[in-house]
Order: sequence, then C-alpha cells, then structure tokens
Amino acid sequence: MNAKAEPTLKHPESEAFYAEALRELNQLGLPFLLAGTYALSAYTGITRPTKDLDIFCKAGDYTRVLSHFKNLGYSVEIEDDRWLGKVFKGQYFFDVIFASSNGTMPIGDPWFEHARQIEVFGHPVRIVGPTELVWSKCFIQLRHRYDGADVAHTILKAHDQIDWHRLLAYMEVHWEVLLMHLLNFRWIYPSERDKVPRWVMDELLDRLAKQLDLPPPQMKVCRGRMFSRIDYEIDVKQWGFADVGGEGEWRNE
Repeated sequence: MNAKAEPTLKHPESEAFYAEALRELNQLGLPFLLAGTYALSAYTGITRPTKDLDIFCKAGDYTRVLSHFKNLGYSVEIEDDRWLGKVFKGQYFFDVIFASSNGTMPIGDPWFEHARQIEVFGHPVRIVGPTELVWSKCFIQLRHRYDGADVAHTILKAHDQIDWHRLLAYMEVHWEVLLMHLLNFRWIYPSERDKVPRWVMDELLDRLAKQLDLPPPQMKVCRGRMFSRIDYEIDVKQWGFADVGGEGEWRNE
C-alpha cells in the first residue's frame, strides 16, 4: 500500500540506526511487523514525531530477535518478560513487542495474514493491519498517555478496511472497551456515525441491555489496572477489589 504519511524522527540522526535495524530484521527472516506511529501515519495521514520503532513479533521469536542483535554488538534489555524487550545503540532504541502489557493481545498468525506492506527508510516493511492497529491501542489509557484519539482517527480514515467481525472476536471478553471507543467515536464525529456498521452497535448495545437486567457480580473486581496499574493501585491494595487475576473481597449486602 502507499502510506498516506510517515512520522518524523525526534532525533533525525537516528535514521541510520533504524534503517540498519530494519535491514537486519529483514535478513533475519523471522516474521515481524511495524506498528505504532508508523502504522497510524500510513492509514490516517497523521504526521507526528516519534522516538523509536515498535516492532511486533510472536512470543516465540522475540528472544531470537534480541539474541540476533546482541550477537551483532547491540545492547539488549528485557524490560518485561510478559511482553517487551528493547534493542539499543547508544541513546537510540527500538521496542520488540509480542503482547500487550495487560496480557490481552498476544501477537499471532492473524496479525501477519492481514498485514500491509510499505517502505520505510528504503526497506520493505509490513505494518499491522487497521483491525489489529485498533486493537493494539484500545487499552492504552494511562494518565500520561491515552490512545483513544488514535483509535478514532483510524476508524475515521480506515473504517472500510477494518474487519469488524475479527475486531469483535479479538475483544469478545472486553466488549465494553470496544463499545466505549465506538461511543467516543460517535460523539467526536456525529456526521460520521455510519462509518461503524449498524450491526456492530446493535450487537454491543444488546449485550449492554441484557447486562443491565442482571445483578452485579458477587466478587468485587477492578479491571482498571488493565488500563493503568498505578492509577488503580489503591483499589486492589486498600479497597478490597480483585485485580485482573486473583480474588478480592465479597460484596457486603
């Protein structure tokens, strides 16, 4: 595909490092995808500065990627063995991501089956598809970083390329998060409400209607830490709510 735009580098002198990294990744032969700001720019035409590259790969390949660059003399770091590693050259780096920080988004075969190809720094690179791009940003809702605008812009500019059935399947357990983003989109762009298929809204609102007729869960649960571990820490440590995993207190009737 022809990218609608591309981001700018906060440090233009880092381009040689990123070009070299993409060349090495292509030569390594393991499947990888470019995500983040580069994918957003390609689908929406938004140009903004970026400080790194987000390289997505399968969990089974992330150690191979890190080992390859380590053998080439780069510094590597496993920031969180649940989802994130990094490759450094001096002050410049790129992320190696194989899941989301909250565990909801493992990178699997469908990501590669529905990827698109663009050219970055003179190298052919596959980027995440628009469906997966939306999914990758739905849970990024921290106090200092919120990707809801990226979700809205992707729907606005690439709605006809989103596989809504697949997106709903990805977010089946967390369908309310998808509903929040779609209601947000409708409010932001009232004249563009038809960009989201009617059947998607009907399905999600029917789930909500059925949920409203049911009693609340017996166990006190706070899923807020799937958005931000810090902002919802008090709920788990002091207020008796269960975290994403584990048990909490029972409601006192």
